[in-house]
Amino acid sequence: MISRRKTKKINIGNVEIGGNSPISVQSMCNTDTRDINTTIKQIQKLTDAGCEIIRVAVPDNRAAEAISGIKKQIKIPLVADIHFDYRLALQSVKNGADGLRLNPGNIGKKEFIQKVVQAARQKEIPIRIGVNAGSLEKDLSHKPEDLAESLVKSAVRNIKILEEMDFDLIKVSLKASDVITMVQAYKKFSQVSDYPVHLGVTEAGTLKPGLVKSSTGIGSLLLEGIGDTIRVSLTEDPIEEVYAGWEILKSLNIRQRSLNLISCPGCGRCSIDLLNLAKQVEEKFRNIKKPVTIAVMGCPVNGPGEAKFADIGISGANGEGCLFKNGEIIDKVPFDKILDRLENEIYQLV
Repeated sequence: MISRRKTKKINIGNVEIGGNSPISVQSMCNTDTRDINTTIKQIQKLTDAGCEIIRVAVPDNRAAEAISGIKKQIKIPLVADIHFDYRLALQSVKNGADGLRLNPGNIGKKEFIQKVVQAARQKEIPIRIGVNAGSLEKDLSHKPEDLAESLVKSAVRNIKILEEMDFDLIKVSLKASDVITMVQAYKKFSQVSDYPVHLGVTEAGTLKPGLVKSSTGIGSLLLEGIGDTIRVSLTEDPIEEVYAGWEILKSLNIRQRSLNLISCPGCGRCSIDLLNLAKQVEEKFRNIKKPVTIAVMGCPVNGPGEAKFADIGISGANGEGCLFKNGEIIDKVPFDKILDRLENEIYQLV
């Protein structure tokens, strides 16, 4: 059982962050926010995949205005990503954003920051202070060995700006592309602050290396009870970020939402196309809304026993498919019918 760090609780729309709230999964649209229809379609797909909070880029006033139209067609909270221009933050709040991602220190004049804080306070909209190793203030050390400490210093500095304006609806991220730097920064921050944190390895890369980096960084922190919401950043369709986020949470028994696929690596005894079968099962059932553990095994002899803790499983050999539960074979069908047989059984479970 993982003992979670105690943090303040905030709300982004109808999603609670921090405290004893479930660790939520986020993503960010890679569409042009000004293209309202395309952005809505992507958010709806992400929602179906399990995304619980979505962020959109707000590079100009048209993008800020588009938030109003987008919000009318989506079901999950929307966070506006702001850089430098306080007017875009104000416009985003006006148009219904549920949260802001910005660094007060980048906004400029104190009066500009106060306007943003006032608007956020009136609508009880949280601000995520998003500190990034690639854009630290010039007066902080950029030496690799100092980056973790510099990330914390930057976060604390930005928090202070908001606290001095009597604003504490704050969430913090301390991201780096280097996993060790990122982990060290979050650990250090967790020792000096109880604000909820958004975990992520920034610029993690394409699908495979990005998954490894993100799983290592995010997973190691979650094991220590650090983390209130997560985003797996990938140079990939953002739907993969959502699936990856859930896989991380499921692997640590933190949250179970959908398919948990167990499959063996295969060996010389395997006489079926195990890889293709496992991929078909994953694709067919990945959006199930109820936690179900499915085992796909290559050996009808060892398979049922090795996957006896699965809700249901399949294996095959010599043109025959086996369906099993609790380690016992309950049915045998021609191998080309095993997926249909599995589907019938699955939908009885859910």
